[in-house]
Amino acid sequence: MESTIWFTDGFVVITGEIGSGKTTLIETFLRELEQDVVVAQINQTQITPVEFLQAILVQFGYSPFKMRKAELLATINEFLVEQYAKGRKVLLIVDEGAEPEPEGARGTAPAVRRGDHQAEGAAHHPRRPARAVDKLDSPELIQLMQRVRLRFHLTALSESDTTEYIRHRLRVAGAGDRDLFEPETFPVIYRYTGGIPRLVNTLCDTAMLVAFAKDRHTVSTEELRASIDELQWVEYASRTHTQLRAAIEDTSPQVQLKPGRLVLSFKGKTVAECPIGMGRCIIGRTSDNDLQIDSTYISRHHAQVVCTADGVWIEDLNSTNGIFLGRPAHPPQAARDGDVVKLGLHEITYHLDVHDMVSTGNLDDPRNEESVEAADDEDEDESESAAAREGRGA
Repeated sequence: MESTIWFTDGFVVITGEIGSGKTTLIETFLRELEQDVVVAQINQTQITPVEFLQAILVQFGYSPFKMRKAELLATINEFLVEQYAKGRKVLLIVDEGAEPEPEGARGTAPAVRRGDHQAEGAAHHPRRPARAVDKLDSPELIQLMQRVRLRFHLTALSESDTTEYIRHRLRVAGAGDRDLFEPETFPVIYRYTGGIPRLVNTLCDTAMLVAFAKDRHTVSTEELRASIDELQWVEYASRTHTQLRAAIEDTSPQVQLKPGRLVLSFKGKTVAECPIGMGRCIIGRTSDNDLQIDSTYISRHHAQVVCTADGVWIEDLNSTNGIFLGRPAHPPQAARDGDVVKLGLHEITYHLDVHDMVSTGNLDDPRNEESVEAADDEDEDESESAAAREGRGA
């Protein structure tokens, strides 16, 4: 979601089960935004496209209720240009939620998406950067698919994750190391909640209330069953006709990258090192980065190094002053062992030997091929020897 701020165009689509935590994710994200981001959040989409555009402008401080469609789009366009001139970013969050569509309003939500298209179209200009995060409960976004930059689906928790989630919530609430739920209750909780956080919260709160009423210090299956009866719940799989998520062990061949390192130096002197592995390493000014460089030259999120099975990539994150790699680094450029990234008076040297690429399965690894060739040579030698012995025997 932070990438919607760093980059300049496109939508991000977040989907998930009702109660899976989409709103919590959005609220957490908004609390961490910098002050130079202007946010409009639309929570009601059972409206017409014109009302949708009006709702956006209301979020931006306008009173647009007498404006027609063309005037609405022109006003949004002017607002975006004005914010860009002030060095601000604009973020639009469309929370379509999971509310049922009211009778007689069928087709309204797709119409709102067309309005969303138009608002995005007004901003689709290299000097008018608007970002949008669509938090939707359905993946049916045919009209927006070509503009979607990233998609993420919040899945339900697994059984083990559900157990840890409950324990975490209890620790945050002040339970400390006390086990308020007896071990045999966790599988039952999972069966009736399906790992959906909101349902887990509801069932656990009810069970603790029942235990409190009985003057019990822990929640047993007895209190849990009483809570389920009180809520009139059936097992999650039965009422939703879905399979519960099980822990899946990935036994397929994988390529893993042994950690390399980034060496940070200032005026030729090494000041820090940062190990890197599969995933990304964010470089920036603030402490929330993987590699922090405390300098006014450096943007909050300045650059990143991304390690994948296909290689390692260095990318500028639309920083104010950019990076110098001896070649452009935006879009991402493949990194080479020994590359030096210059950021003002700081330098980051990238170290990753090609031998750090190792295989955990039967992949087409050069070293595997050498082993296979050696084995084939041995087999051929044995075959030739066997043929010679047969000839002598004949």
